[in-house]
Amino acid sequence: MAQDFIGLDGKVVVVSGAAGGGIGTSVTRLVAQAGATVIAVSRSEENLNKHIEPLAAEGLSVIPVAADAATDDGIAAVLHEVRRTEGELHGLVNVTGGAGPATWMPATRVTRSDWRDLFTQNLETMFFMSQAVAAELKSQHKPGSIVSISSISGMNTAPFHIGYGTAKAALVAATRTMAVELATDGIRVNAIAPGVTATPASLMYVDDDPDRDQRAIAMGRRGNPEEQAGAILFLLSDLSTYITGQTMLVDGGLNLKWTHMGADHTSLFLKDESFRAAMTRS
Repeated sequence: MAQDFIGLDGKVVVVSGAAGGGIGTSVTRLVAQAGATVIAVSRSEENLNKHIEPLAAEGLSVIPVAADAATDDGIAAVLHEVRRTEGELHGLVNVTGGAGPATWMPATRVTRSDWRDLFTQNLETMFFMSQAVAAELKSQHKPGSIVSISSISGMNTAPFHIGYGTAKAALVAATRTMAVELATDGIRVNAIAPGVTATPASLMYVDDDPDRDQRAIAMGRRGNPEEQAGAILFLLSDLSTYITGQTMLVDGGLNLKWTHMGADHTSLFLKDESFRAAMTRS
């Protein structure tokens, strides 16, 4: 019988930021469908009831935990649930983070409070939850996998969103350093960097414009949460046992499109249509 490299039967995986109805909820569903018991963490009891309880009602092994990943008490509550859950602790997915529309502003207008809030939401939550899960894995002498969510904004420039972009870039740096420190313990640490993804949070400030998506994204469309979840499951699974310290761009080729490219991926500076036609002819 072929070995199941993607299955997580008997494993316990923490998903921090599980109940927003976007990437975290999709990860929770997919990881549970792969056989794991998922500790689904959110600071919002309402969101847990709305997005996580239905997964449990479907028969998936999902345990909702109302806890704030930005606090020591919240992290302790998650670890308490991990220790009382049947199965072998295997992994963590850090989805907690993001930034509301009010955080978009010129760099000259960012306050210390704005900056600290974005770093707390997007970097501290990832680091201290990762620290706690890694320590638990080490104490059990178990290997594992930690996957965090960065952003395309952390891999490039983030005009008018400097706090968010810088926090997500710092997350990438933390991922690389933790990967080195934990490698000899068999604990892999990776991240993904989503491009524009159709989530409830992104819909607050990104409208539906297929023509714009065609111009901006090599694949011509926005991603969906399930596509981000698939990349995360890969990094959690035994398909990626020799991958650590990496940040995988899951962006439909958004990072590949130069700003001077048109929808057909040719340079907007090419004004000679006959030359353009000859150049692109199959």
